[in-house]
Amino acid sequence: MLRKYFITGLLILVPLFITLWVIRSVIGVMDQSLLLLPVEWRPESFLGHHIPGVGTILTLLIILITGILAKNFIGNYVLAGWEALLNRIPIVNSIYSSVKQVSDTLFSSDGNAFRTAVLLQYPREGVWTIAFVTGTPSLEAQRHLKGDYVNVYVPTTPNPTSGFFLMVPRSDTIELEMSVDVALKHIVSMGVVAPDPTPNKTIY
Repeated sequence: MLRKYFITGLLILVPLFITLWVIRSVIGVMDQSLLLLPVEWRPESFLGHHIPGVGTILTLLIILITGILAKNFIGNYVLAGWEALLNRIPIVNSIYSSVKQVSDTLFSSDGNAFRTAVLLQYPREGVWTIAFVTGTPSLEAQRHLKGDYVNVYVPTTPNPTSGFFLMVPRSDTIELEMSVDVALKHIVSMGVVAPDPTPNKTIY
């Protein structure tokens, strides 16, 4: 009986503590934006102590103001000049362009990083995993591939932000009738949470 109560307590508290830890970590990172301010302008200088979250507000304001400025004519001009400068710097240009392409795909309002959830045999035949179709191989890659191939991302569990990029024959994938969100929940929970699948109407 005590073991049952203990496990019930774990099921309630562990997700709560992990959620609080993640939020605290994010706020801690965002609070670092206060370092951009002169020492005399920082809250602890005139309040006498550090207030968690102030830097987070500053970070959100910087992001918002940057977005507002980038949407007008002058902002577009400055942004184009900044990107042109970065693209002229060796090594920096390849890193910046790669990161920008990924961020544009993930955060764009019309972006569609993960198009469809599919079943795929990986890492060997007979072992199945859930993967996400991200597009089709580049023209250069297609020159060396025979048949119809798709790009897939195989996420790791329980952290789907790391994984493997593969180019596989389309015929080796089985499209799932569940949304990308549902599939991600299934992966993050290590298969424990299996919500009812919802139709996935995305066609790739």
